[in-house]
Amino acid sequence: MISIYILTYNEEIDIAACIESAMLSDDVIVVDSLSSDRTLEIADRYPVRTFLHKFESHGQQRTWMLQSIPTKHEWVYILEADERMTPELFQECLQATQNQEYIGYYVAERVMFMGSWIRRSTQYPRYQMRLFRKDKVWFTDYGHTEREVCNGATSFLKETYPHYTCSKGLSRWIEKHNRYSTDEAKETLRQLQQGKVNWRDLLFGQSEVERRRALKDLSLRLPFRPLIRFIYMYFLLGGILDGRGGFAWCTLQAFYEYLIMLKVWELKHQPLPNFEVTHNFPVAEEATTDSAKLSSST
Repeated sequence: MISIYILTYNEEIDIAACIESAMLSDDVIVVDSLSSDRTLEIADRYPVRTFLHKFESHGQQRTWMLQSIPTKHEWVYILEADERMTPELFQECLQATQNQEYIGYYVAERVMFMGSWIRRSTQYPRYQMRLFRKDKVWFTDYGHTEREVCNGATSFLKETYPHYTCSKGLSRWIEKHNRYSTDEAKETLRQLQQGKVNWRDLLFGQSEVERRRALKDLSLRLPFRPLIRFIYMYFLLGGILDGRGGFAWCTLQAFYEYLIMLKVWELKHQPLPNFEVTHNFPVAEEATTDSAKLSSST
């Protein structure tokens, strides 16, 4: 058996379906970043354990929960609230934990947008570290998101998970990516000043993860990035075959890229003394307590 973490913040729309998909496990843990909606009320209807912890960053939140929350099982899986566990993926996870050669596994997402799977323009298969031994993996911050640090060999699962990336509406998506672009702008400046392109991984990387990360580092140094990203996703990756949803997805990603570029310019030419990264959540909605634990439901 494996334990399943579910990360939440104001997820009243998605939390019930996410928990129900995760109930294949006998140890489901909701890690909430001080939601102000009905997320916790809904979660309490299910036999899950719930913990509260103020959000600081994606990497720190994951590392905190791995270090601070005990689990029934050695192997854990991380779910976001707008993602789902499937029976097929769960069974493959159980089989994978029997292999002593690997300490963690990457799993590919299926981006669901405008009622359909956006397969081509989302760089499918796009892998994330999701299943791993709890004592062998931790996370660091990178831009608006996180990157895993693994103490051992890793591999890839064949099954995928659906990711309903716009389940809360387009306005929430735009609001979230506006915040993300702030962190990405700061990471872009850091990479341009201190980082470099790993050409070996870009050309000869052994996995999709290595090649994708090297490609991102290269893209930070290209001119006309929003236009290049749209052409790459819509024409080279085949987003044109993803229909109306594919065109909308590629347009939104190009807009996101342009927003990052504008904020990079702003940081370089118009530094704001009180400019703070808010990461995933608006400061006005965050409570001031560091962490608290809710009593688990039955």
